[in-house]
Amino acid sequence: MKAANWMTHLDHDWRSPVWRHWLAALGERRTMIRYDERGCGLSDRDVGDDAFTLDRWVRDLECVVDAAGLDTFALLGLSQGAALSIEYMARNPGRVTHFIVCGGFARGRARRDSVASAEENETLATLIRVGWGRSNAAFRRTFTTMFLPEGTPEQIEWFDDVQRVSASPETAARIFAARGDLDVTARAPDIDVPTLVMHAREDAVVPFAEGRLIAALVPQARFVPLEGRNHVLLETEPAWAEFLSSVDEFLGSSPAPSEDWDLSAREEQILEMVAEGRSNEEIADALVLSVRTVERHLSNSYAKLRVSGKAARAAAAARYVRATRHRVG
Repeated sequence: MKAANWMTHLDHDWRSPVWRHWLAALGERRTMIRYDERGCGLSDRDVGDDAFTLDRWVRDLECVVDAAGLDTFALLGLSQGAALSIEYMARNPGRVTHFIVCGGFARGRARRDSVASAEENETLATLIRVGWGRSNAAFRRTFTTMFLPEGTPEQIEWFDDVQRVSASPETAARIFAARGDLDVTARAPDIDVPTLVMHAREDAVVPFAEGRLIAALVPQARFVPLEGRNHVLLETEPAWAEFLSSVDEFLGSSPAPSEDWDLSAREEQILEMVAEGRSNEEIADALVLSVRTVERHLSNSYAKLRVSGKAARAAAAARYVRATRHRVG
């Protein structure tokens, strides 16, 4: 179960170069349930005055869980979804078997003890009020560069657009204010669930320290720092392969790492470079091969590792990282 976070659109995300690898990879060997929070995406846009509160967000998650018929489940909290998840678990003990956090926080911007945070908070709130609904993406681009500082032009253009299509300016402003005032730090120490917390070291949306705070507060938490700057992990960055590998190991539902996969030395070399985040063109240049040869080696690797579909590249890289980690161990 993925707890709701801001700026999603159930239909739009499948076509996006920012979210589709998340949906494909996480749904490859597991059932993933997701939903648009109220007022956003495909959810009803006509919401009441009390729509954007922690209590309402938790009640929405409870309704989705019940509608899906889930007795127990693993819970994924991205960004504000981490705070929502912590409150949900506090209210519903025994339902969650594993808790995964990525880029999450337990306290919003307004609750962090920093003058700089307060000033930045007000500046961003003004940008939302003034420019969120405009066809010109100049105002929204500030958010895009914070969320995806290493995004490609296609990813940046898409993220500019999803801000506009996922929520109205009024809704965006209300959500921004509400999430900034969240604080579940007092709840976190009561969470009795195995927890995996991951956070990019240079995340500009949620500071690295906020991820470490969750890991320090939750008794059974393990913290994994990710090398990167993007708040939303992109498919081509090494942090994405590390994320998938860590999730598989944590949930224990992926095939056990094996050294008898029969990859050639060249195939392993190419997978290592994929795990480093290099493109096929960059790999070809480094190894003095044609791009077509690199693609052929990758296709052979996918077949041997029994991965396919849109997430094959990320899944193969994750398997390589996991296997080589066990070799070293």
